[in-house]
Amino acid sequence: MFKKLVAAAGIAVAGMAAATAHAEDMPKQLNFGIISTESSSALESSFGPFLEDMSKSLGVTVKPFFASDYAGVIEGMRFGKVDVAWFGNKSAIQAVDRAGGEVFAQTIKDDGSKGYYSLLITHKDSGINSLEDVLKCDKTLTFGNGDPNSTSGFAIPGYYVWALNNKTPEECFSRVVNSNHEGNALAVANQKVDVATNNTESIYARLAKSNPEAAANIKEIWRSPMIPSDPIVWRKDLSKVAKEKIYYFFMQYGRFGDVEKVKREREILANVSDGWGPFLASSNAQLLDVRQIEAFKAKLKAQNNDKLSDDEKKAAIKAAEKELKELQSYAKIVGPAGY
Repeated sequence: MFKKLVAAAGIAVAGMAAATAHAEDMPKQLNFGIISTESSSALESSFGPFLEDMSKSLGVTVKPFFASDYAGVIEGMRFGKVDVAWFGNKSAIQAVDRAGGEVFAQTIKDDGSKGYYSLLITHKDSGINSLEDVLKCDKTLTFGNGDPNSTSGFAIPGYYVWALNNKTPEECFSRVVNSNHEGNALAVANQKVDVATNNTESIYARLAKSNPEAAANIKEIWRSPMIPSDPIVWRKDLSKVAKEKIYYFFMQYGRFGDVEKVKREREILANVSDGWGPFLASSNAQLLDVRQIEAFKAKLKAQNNDKLSDDEKKAAIKAAEKELKELQSYAKIVGPAGY
């Protein structure tokens, strides 16, 4: 009997130790980074119910993490203050390359679409009607550029509008300021700037609901090719157990369960940001398109930089071409945007 009790006690202790070790694999709190596309109060209201469900599912507190700009969320992940985050594709590149991040999921719209578009916008009465009007570059207009880590607010127009036309905002406008999507939209609507960057999600989903009067004063004058929907990134050094639980939560949310559960979760997702649907599995390969754009911009910048010596220019161009070749080879394997 004594031997059985000792054995049972040993098993119980071992079980408790295993359970403790298992519990330690999951942090007591997860911080969810949210990029500053609009005010923190609006984002907190938008993401609140989703993060509450995430907390219940994972059995740990999930708190939102806000910063004044995209870089703040990237740095938060770099220093372990952000565990999971919603990024744009460009800011996700920084999170992956500099902050130990890894893409594991992709957002989609509540109508099932998998992409969105960068825009140039102006006031409906401005008399500016096309990209050609902007590219006159006569220094008579003011410009609202996006956050430097924004995909649709900075990287995409930086390539398609400026780099491909061998122009810069600074040489075209009398004044250039940077803001988030909401700030740029309101600046245009209130005629504080003449032209600004934005995207279809911010204007036609968020602003049209939150401030229809402002949205009615805005017109788009340029639209980019489609941008892959935003990635969700986690810290690569999270435990395997934590990743499995987080991944399962994202993949089942709005998909698995009875009709009432699915309906409720889809309604919550539809009110997150510009209106999301169930998540898709993804990887760092999702960032390929934007990486290629950034590499091509680097090549153009080197070609047009007269401050570089001939040797420096050749080296910079060669490095950009090497990166482009590697990215294009990888894209042939995984397809556009990793699909």
